[in-house]
Amino acid sequence: MQLEERKKKVLEAIILDYIATAEPVGSRTITRKYDLGVSPATIRNEMADLEYMGLIEQPHTSAGRIPSQIGYRYYVDYLMERENLTNEIKKYIRKSLREEIKAKEDQVLRAVRLLSQISNYTAMMIMSTYSQNTLTHIQLLRVSDYRMVLILVLDNGHVEHQIIEVKQSLSDKEIEELTEMLREAVCGKTVEQWRKISLQTMRSQWEGQIHLLKEILEAIEDTLTVEFERKLYLSGTLNIMNQPEFRDIDKVRQVLSLLEEQRILEDMMLKMDDGERREIAIRIGTENEYESLAACSLVTATYHINGQVMGRIGLLGPTRMDYSRNISLLDFVSRFLSEGLTPE
Repeated sequence: MQLEERKKKVLEAIILDYIATAEPVGSRTITRKYDLGVSPATIRNEMADLEYMGLIEQPHTSAGRIPSQIGYRYYVDYLMERENLTNEIKKYIRKSLREEIKAKEDQVLRAVRLLSQISNYTAMMIMSTYSQNTLTHIQLLRVSDYRMVLILVLDNGHVEHQIIEVKQSLSDKEIEELTEMLREAVCGKTVEQWRKISLQTMRSQWEGQIHLLKEILEAIEDTLTVEFERKLYLSGTLNIMNQPEFRDIDKVRQVLSLLEEQRILEDMMLKMDDGERREIAIRIGTENEYESLAACSLVTATYHINGQVMGRIGLLGPTRMDYSRNISLLDFVSRFLSEGLTPE
C-alpha cells in the first residue's frame, strides 16, 4: 500500500497521539500539536481518506479517530523509527543484570522482571531445549562430608549445577575416580543420547568399583531430564489491567486465562519468527492466532549463545503499545543477555 507523504504524516500523528493518550484523535488535535503546515479542513479530508483505506477507524460516535490494526502494521513496517534508549535506562538495565551475572537463571528472571517494570506490559521469555547440545564437561566437587556439587557443561557454554546429598562420605580419590568414569560415559554425547543410555547398565558395569554410585547417577539423570527442558518465564501478568483498553473485565479475564496456559505461551513464542529467523518479530491484534489476544500485540526478540539462537524474549501489551520504544528495549536487553550468558 502506497501513501502520499501528507497521509503518512497524518497517520503517524494519529498513532503517536493515540499511543500517548489512549483517546480518539481529532483534526484540531493534530493541527494544534503537530506542525503539518495544513489547515484542519485539509487534515479532515486526509483522515477521511485514511479511514476509507482502513488505516484508521471511528469508535462509537466519537468525532476522533483511532488507528486500526492495518494502520498499526503500516506504521511498524514503513513509518516507525526506533527510539534511542536514554543512557539512564541503559545504565539501569546493565547494573541490574550484572548483579545476577553469577547465576544465569537469576539473570534471566531479572531481565524478564525488568522488562515488565520498565514497559508496564507483560514480559515473557522462553529458553530453548538443550536436547541436541553435547555434554562437554562434568565435574564433582566436595561441599561437605555428605554433600557434593555436580557441574555439567554443554557445548554452547550453558552450565547447570546440582547439590547431591549422599549417605556415606567419599574420599577425594574416590570422587576423582568417579568423575573420570563419568566423563568417559557422558562427555561427547548429546543430552538426548544420554537420556537413552540405560542407567542400569552403567550401574552394573561400575558395581563394586565405587560406592554411592546410585545417588550420583540419579542426580545426573534428574538434571538432564528436568533442568535442560525448555523453560518459560513470565512477569507482569497483571500489568494488562493498567491499560485503558482493558477496563472491560471480560476482556481482561480472557487474556489472563490464556497467560495461565504455559503450553500455549510456549507455542506462541516459538512461532513468532514464522520460520524466517527474524531477530525482531511483531504480531498485531488478530495476527495472533488466539481470539483472546485480538486487542493485543506481541513483540519478541531473539537472544543467542555462541551464535546459536537460544530463545526469545517478548512483551505483550495492547495494540496501542509504543512499538518504537519497546522494540528498542527488547533489542537492547536481548543483546545484553546474549553477551552476559555467553561464557568468556
